[in-house]
Amino acid sequence: MSDDERRDTSPGHRAEDPVESPGADGRAAASTEQPAAWWERPTEPPPSGAALWGAAPAPPAPYGVPPAPYGAPASPYGAPPAPGASPYGAPPPSPGSTGPYDTLGRPESPAGRSLGSRTGLLATLAVLIALVAGAMGGALGLYVSHERDRGVLDGSTALPAPSVGSTARPSGSVAEIAGRTLPSVVAISVRTSSGGGTGSGFVIRADGYVVTNNHVVAEAVGGNATVEVQFSDQRTAKATIVGTDASYDLAVIKVAARDLPTVSLGNSDDVVVGDQVVAIGAPLGLAGTVTSGIISAKNRPVTAGQGGGDESFINALQTDAAINPGNSGGPLMDLSGRVIGVNSAIATLPGSPALGGSGQSGSIGLGFAIPINQARRTTEQLIRTGKSAHPVIGVALDTTYDGPGARIALAPVGGTLPVTPGGPAAKAGLRAGDVVTAVDGQKVNSNDELIVAIRARVPGASVSLTYERGGRTATARVTLGSSAG
Repeated sequence: MSDDERRDTSPGHRAEDPVESPGADGRAAASTEQPAAWWERPTEPPPSGAALWGAAPAPPAPYGVPPAPYGAPASPYGAPPAPGASPYGAPPPSPGSTGPYDTLGRPESPAGRSLGSRTGLLATLAVLIALVAGAMGGALGLYVSHERDRGVLDGSTALPAPSVGSTARPSGSVAEIAGRTLPSVVAISVRTSSGGGTGSGFVIRADGYVVTNNHVVAEAVGGNATVEVQFSDQRTAKATIVGTDASYDLAVIKVAARDLPTVSLGNSDDVVVGDQVVAIGAPLGLAGTVTSGIISAKNRPVTAGQGGGDESFINALQTDAAINPGNSGGPLMDLSGRVIGVNSAIATLPGSPALGGSGQSGSIGLGFAIPINQARRTTEQLIRTGKSAHPVIGVALDTTYDGPGARIALAPVGGTLPVTPGGPAAKAGLRAGDVVTAVDGQKVNSNDELIVAIRARVPGASVSLTYERGGRTATARVTLGSSAG
């Protein structure tokens, strides 16, 4: 409250505000006459039309002029409100009028009342529908959750039972061949005082004869070692060495058993490139491992071994079936389930050993198997005599010659004459320094290829050798001799 609005109402004091009265021209004229105190003014009502502020004011509030009602506009600086307006807000309803009233206190029109009623009703119905829908949704969700949980507990919502099937597989499938052959394949372990190794083998006779690679059991030959085989049913048995042939990398061992399941032998001469094959063995000691692939090539000259007279010369079948260390000696089969080769070697990257090496390497898709026709001849000899024979032409080769072809040495090699007197080559007219370029029309590029081509045949066979001498090419017919392996 401002100083102009405060008034000292204590006895003995007069108000300081001047009082205006209307002049003759209707304008208010200032008067210096001091009005009487409120208690000295007449009590009769003012004449009609007199200004409201000419009447005696109501007793002041304890702290000055009363404030305007809540929210109602106050007259500025105590000025009177407009004529006919209530000083404290909207006028009350006129006598005799009945509600409802609008926000200004005026009677509401019937049209407005009808529209508002409908709008309110619709809003109420919408809220009720939403509440009912929410309640129903919650109840349904609770029911479904309950039924789901109950179903999980009592098993009523378990996954469908598997359809009735069979483990039988079509004849000639990899699975059928594996199932039929696995009982005839064994894992071989060799233990010596200095270590040992592992490999694979397969039963060729029911009375316990097993074929494997020479390099699998070589450490046990003539030494204090034990050889043990493990069958597919986990039975184990001690084995003895029947015979070995390092030149063909073949060996035969025997277990004391009867009625063993045996493999069927095929004909490796009938194999063609692209035929599907299956390999079974114990790579890295994992017995009963089955892999598959194709025949990638035939008559692949392969030399394996570490030297010292233990090199193997194989006219091999090449396959991309995965073959790894431990597969050595296992069977390579066609889709008839017949053995067509003995897994023996793999190609490795520079610096990596092959299957029979001292280190470890893995398959790069270049595996080699001894053709079963060669393996059959050798194993029959080993079972019969403990030794095997392989064909020779009776020459020593020049290891310093780098081709093409294979050159007969010009001087003795390791005490062996270039051409063995009276041997097959001597009889055919070959001489020291002749360069052999083909065997039965098959090109020869190196010493190893000539050895492999001769070893792929049998003693007594006749072969045609193409050779060069003094810039001239000639052909000689040679009957192969025999040498004990």
